[in-house]
Amino acid sequence: MPSATAVPALSARAWALLLVLSGTIFLEGIDIAMLAVAIPSIRADLGLSTGTAAWVISAYILGYAGFTLLGGRAADLLGRRRMFLVWLTVFMLFSGLGGFATEGWMLLVARFVTGVSAAFMTPAAMSIITTSYEEGPQRNRALLVFAGTAAGGFSLGMVIGGLLTQIGWRWVFFAPVLLAGAILIAAFRLLPRTEAAAEVPEKTPSGFDLPGAAAAAGAMMLLAAGVVRLEHGGSGWPLTVGAFAAGLLLVYVFVAVERRSAAPLVRLAIFRKASMVRADLSAMLFLGSFFGFQFMATLYLQELRGWSSLETSLALALMGLDAILAPTLTPVLVNRFGNTRVALGGFAAAAVAYALFLPVGADWSFWLMAPTLILTGVAFALAYGPLSIAATDGVAPEEQGLASGLLYTSTQFGSAIGISAVTAVYGLASTTGADGELGAFRAALVVPVVMVLLGLMVTAAGLRPRKPRGPHSPDVLDSTRPPTALAPSGD
Repeated sequence: MPSATAVPALSARAWALLLVLSGTIFLEGIDIAMLAVAIPSIRADLGLSTGTAAWVISAYILGYAGFTLLGGRAADLLGRRRMFLVWLTVFMLFSGLGGFATEGWMLLVARFVTGVSAAFMTPAAMSIITTSYEEGPQRNRALLVFAGTAAGGFSLGMVIGGLLTQIGWRWVFFAPVLLAGAILIAAFRLLPRTEAAAEVPEKTPSGFDLPGAAAAAGAMMLLAAGVVRLEHGGSGWPLTVGAFAAGLLLVYVFVAVERRSAAPLVRLAIFRKASMVRADLSAMLFLGSFFGFQFMATLYLQELRGWSSLETSLALALMGLDAILAPTLTPVLVNRFGNTRVALGGFAAAAVAYALFLPVGADWSFWLMAPTLILTGVAFALAYGPLSIAATDGVAPEEQGLASGLLYTSTQFGSAIGISAVTAVYGLASTTGADGELGAFRAALVVPVVMVLLGLMVTAAGLRPRKPRGPHSPDVLDSTRPPTALAPSGD
C-alpha cells in the first residue's frame, strides 16, 4: 500500500482563486436545489399545468446537457477567462429575469438560457482549476474542494430554498443574482488575464467547427429530451422513441463531421483514454443514483408523510456532510490510496445507504432515515471528487476544457436518467402494484441501488492490472496509485 504523503498547502492567492471558481459551482448547485423546492409554490401562483411545471425543471437540463460539450471546447479555443466571465454574466441576467416571470413560457425561456450559460460557465471554471494548479496533490485538493462545494451548494440550496419560498418564490431567482454579482466582481480581479500558451487559440473563430458544434448540441438536446420523456412511461412513446432516434442520428453525423474536420470540436482519439471514459461513465451512474434517490426521498417526505418543504429541506440537509468531508478528509484518502479505491468506497457507501432505505415504512421516524442520509453524504464526498480528478488527470492542457465538458455532460445525463427512471418506475408501480403508494416508492428506490452497483462495477474495472507496453508509457499508469506518483504536467 502506498505510504501517506502530506497534502501541500495552497498560497493565499491560490485559495482566493479557488474560492471564486468554487463559488460558481456552488451557485449552480443552489440554483437547481432552490427551484426544486419552490416548484409547487410557482405552479400554484402562476396556475401552471403539471406538464409545464415539469418542463421548468427539464428546460434547464436540456440547455445544460445540450451545450456542455460545446462549452468545454469553447473554453479551450476561445479562452477560459473570457468564457467564464461572459457566461457568468448571462447566468446572472437570466436568473433575475426568471424572477419577473408572469407566464409559464417566460420561466421556460429563462431556465433554458440559464442552463445553457451553466453549460459554458462550469467547464470553464473547472478547466481553469486544472490548468492553474499543478497536477498531483495540489490540483487534487483544488478539485476536491470544487466538488465538495458543488454538493454543499445543493444541500444548502434545499434549506435556503425552503426559507425563501416562505417569503416568496421569486426570491429563489433573485438570490442567485446577488451571489453571481459578487463572484463576478471577484473574478475580474482574481482570474489571470494572461492565459497559458496552451490556452491561446491556434485558430480564429472562423475556423471553429460550426457543423460539429451544431450536430453535438442537437444530438445532446434530443437525447436529453428522450431521457426526460422516460418519466411518461408508455404515454406518448412515439415522441420518446423519435427523440432518441433523431439524437442517435445526429451522433452519427457528429462523428462523421469530426473525422473529416481539419479543426474538430472533439478530437475523437481522446476517447481512447480508458481512465477518462471510465470516470465519466461512473460519474453518470453515481449522479443518476444520487438525484434519483433524492427525488424519491423528497416525494416520500412531502406527499406520503405530509412534511412541509422546509421540514424536508432540513432533513435532507444531513446529506450536506460531504461539503465538510470532501475538502478535508478526501484529499488525505486520495493521497494515500489513490482515486479508484476512494471512489469505490464512495460507491459502496452509497449502495449500503440506498439499500437501508428500501424497506421504508409509512411512519418511519427521522432517526431511522438518518443513517441513509448521512451515508449518502459520505458517499458523495468519497466518490464525486476522485471521479472528477480521474476524468481530467493526464489530459493535455489544451484539452482540459473538453475533458471537463465531457464530465459535466455525463453528470447531467446521469441526473436526467436517474430522475426519469425513478419517476417511470414509480408511475408503473402505482398502477400495477398491490401495495399502494408505499409499494410504488419502494419499487422506485430500487433504481438508485441498481445504478450505483453498476457504477461500482465500472469503477472496479480500474483496479485490474494492465500489461505494460513500456517502462515510461503513460498508458500503463495504474489508476490505483496515489496522485503523488505522477509526474507534474508542467502546465
